[in-house]
Amino acid sequence: MNIAGFDDSLARLHAGDAAGARAGFAAAAAAGDRRAQVVHTNFLAAGFGGPRDWAGALSGLAAMAEWGARWGQELAAIGGMALTADGEPLAVPAPEAVSERPHVVRFRGLFTAGECAYLRGVATPLLAPSVVIDPRTGAQRLDPERTSHAAGFNVLLESPAVHALNRRIAAASGTAAAQGEPLQVLRYGVGGEYRPHLDAIPGFQNQRVLTMLVWLNDGFEGGETQFPLTGLTLRGEPGDAILFRNTGEDGRQDPLSRHAGLPVARGEKWLASRWIRARPFDYARPR
Repeated sequence: MNIAGFDDSLARLHAGDAAGARAGFAAAAAAGDRRAQVVHTNFLAAGFGGPRDWAGALSGLAAMAEWGARWGQELAAIGGMALTADGEPLAVPAPEAVSERPHVVRFRGLFTAGECAYLRGVATPLLAPSVVIDPRTGAQRLDPERTSHAAGFNVLLESPAVHALNRRIAAASGTAAAQGEPLQVLRYGVGGEYRPHLDAIPGFQNQRVLTMLVWLNDGFEGGETQFPLTGLTLRGEPGDAILFRNTGEDGRQDPLSRHAGLPVARGEKWLASRWIRARPFDYARPR
């Protein structure tokens, strides 16, 4: 294994040299470093650090499938998606108006049952206690207002299947995939909740203008998404999604977008969440 090559590429990534990191991971992968092969394949799929090469990503995945079931499952997940040769979604569900203020639309069946199961599976080993952003410092911290576990798929972890789902979110929301923060998969146990909060953060120069939530399972009680200032309360079937706007026309927080994930009364709730920025999000320094 070319461990030094991998570590050097990781250092370049953290220094903000995306192109250099991609070239380094490619070289380390060619030398036999499987970790580098995984990351380089992810970079090809997303177009991170260089041109997007969906065909090259699929070729890399096919080679990785020989390592074990995990990568075969990844290929199977992609094989079940209706995609163009470049990995774009062929179609997305039409939006259904839910509310004007806050602005909320629903997409029925944005993800399939198989895709929901795939996300739950790949997220499980990555789950860690969820954090919030401190509006004063911008730092992430634990907070009792958010009692769930989360897995975030940053550029190192955003596999081709996850990226394809992110592109579907982008197509449904009318935004570019690069505007989205890393996809999060959330698991709420009994009593788990996210108390009323706003997703737009004061002082952000590149604001979170939209939020997409996708339900990933059923068989739980409670856990509805509620906008307490209007009383709007929503719950979808697995694969259903809602998209809501966090800011007004002036770019400031929309107070009516304050929302909560109500406590789960029975079972587990799984949710996929993506915050969408006004402009492309800087992935250069993943934790």
